[in-house]
Amino acid sequence: MFYKLNGVTQRLTGVPAAAACSPQGLRPGVPPVRPPPIFASPTKLVSEAGSHVEYLGPNRVSHLQTLFQRSDGVPVHLKGGVLDRLLYRTTMGLTVGGALYCLVALYIAAQPRNK
Repeated sequence: MFYKLNGVTQRLTGVPAAAACSPQGLRPGVPPVRPPPIFASPTKLVSEAGSHVEYLGPNRVSHLQTLFQRSDGVPVHLKGGVLDRLLYRTTMGLTVGGALYCLVALYIAAQPRNK
């Protein structure tokens, strides 16, 4: 009889010979073949588009690199424009408001109760 460690009960249990020879349930076999990576999905099928494939959008990496690497004294988290400034100010306002609320709650909690 062959024995194998049970992963649930952590005890030896009787198993068939094939299960005892492959530890932890691993089976010998051919490794799977990975499909080639897809970097962009075309908007049209190749058969429909002919020889020209149109992708979801233009490559904007070089434009964004020039935008974010420009040395104009603006922090990188504000270089996106009006939306970045709005998000930054909202976040800072909520942070300051939350800190003040915590201080007020601590002050109220520190006061003795009136009987």
